[in-house]
Amino acid sequence: MSLPKHLRLRLFSILILTVLSAFSGPQTHSSSAATAADNSLSAYEVLEEYDFPIGLLPNGVLSYEQDSSTGEFTVYLNGTCTFSIDSYELKYSSTITGVISTDVLSSLSGIKVKVWFFWLSIVKVVRDGDELEFSVGIASADFAVSNFDECPTCGCGFDCDGVEKERKFRVKKPSWASS
Repeated sequence: MSLPKHLRLRLFSILILTVLSAFSGPQTHSSSAATAADNSLSAYEVLEEYDFPIGLLPNGVLSYEQDSSTGEFTVYLNGTCTFSIDSYELKYSSTITGVISTDVLSSLSGIKVKVWFFWLSIVKVVRDGDELEFSVGIASADFAVSNFDECPTCGCGFDCDGVEKERKFRVKKPSWASS
């Protein structure tokens, strides 16, 4: 089944926002397996250490664990986090897991985007220069890294003051590809 181009673009945007939301916000380390270089780094700072923007995670990360030898990580939120951005609904579980390496987030679990009536899991994010490629397994899309400079807030995304901020994602390469 092939989705129209505008729906695929929206789905991909939602996936990207979800990943960004999972890696943003203040946090503390709760494990001795945390990055060996500096146990005082926040999850957001760890994202930056691996060349990712902080906006992949939502505000409010409580803590995280990372095994620096394998790249496996777990991010803990205060609870399930949902918000809408540009008609996309994103859902972060209270626990996000995956594997991080420079420019690659893989084996992601706990981040979903709603497309029409279906919730799709974002499973991989790859940075290529000034672009991020988000994959839901069956499709992927590229977005500008600058779209993720800010962290969304659970419940309200970027519309937390009651005044909606105009926020449109800039798509660098609208390439939808099967995995």
